[in-house]
Amino acid sequence: MSASLLPIPIPMAITHLTHQSDFQALASPYGDDGYISICGYGSLLSETSARSTFPDLLNFRNARLTGFRRLFTAVGGLFFRNGVANIKTQDSLLNGEIIVVTVFEIKKTEIPAFIEREREYRFLAVVPESLDGKPFPNPAVLCASYTDEEFFKFRCTEGREKYFEQFEEYKIHKIWRDDVLPCRVYLRHCVLAAKGHGDEVYNNFLDHTFLGDRRTTIRQYFEKVGTNIMEEEPPESLKTRYGG
Repeated sequence: MSASLLPIPIPMAITHLTHQSDFQALASPYGDDGYISICGYGSLLSETSARSTFPDLLNFRNARLTGFRRLFTAVGGLFFRNGVANIKTQDSLLNGEIIVVTVFEIKKTEIPAFIEREREYRFLAVVPESLDGKPFPNPAVLCASYTDEEFFKFRCTEGREKYFEQFEEYKIHKIWRDDVLPCRVYLRHCVLAAKGHGDEVYNNFLDHTFLGDRRTTIRQYFEKVGTNIMEEEPPESLKTRYGG
């Protein structure tokens, strides 16, 4: 069963979401609950992975997003804690770029946990399009690139020193950076998830996803280092979530 969502007018194609009430304003009524649309572009290209976080999601489908590109620039604590690696994908605003994403709906009651889980990111309301170019009637929430300065000023209540204790043994003291390479297991998962949607999504991921240098595409990266990354299996604890 899929939700029937009501169009919600917003003044701009991209709107910053700062407070929980901003998210609530995007929710559309469905039955006794309100639902909000979420954009996925990395691990959330996989419905299995998305359902590991949002088990009751509705209406999982593909969409296009104009003016963004994927970048591997954010250090991810999850990968350290699970012995995988240290990087995950992130979008940044760029005129002219088009990436293929997924969109799905979650209950508005899940918003507080979503905000806390993804607090290192900038939250934007964006208007995706169908693959044939028709704008969606509802905006969707996108987790976009942030900065360390903004994060520690506006989001991190425990302070910089306490936050980085999770990375202490790895000598990591910065979240957003351009000098890291993709986590191999995570990249494999994203590529497999994109491939599962067909050639259009797969090729879009390879050609419109960049390393931290913002120049090298994933296709070019594979040409340089080889595709043996695709042979790396995630640890047992993450096989379902990051299995493509």
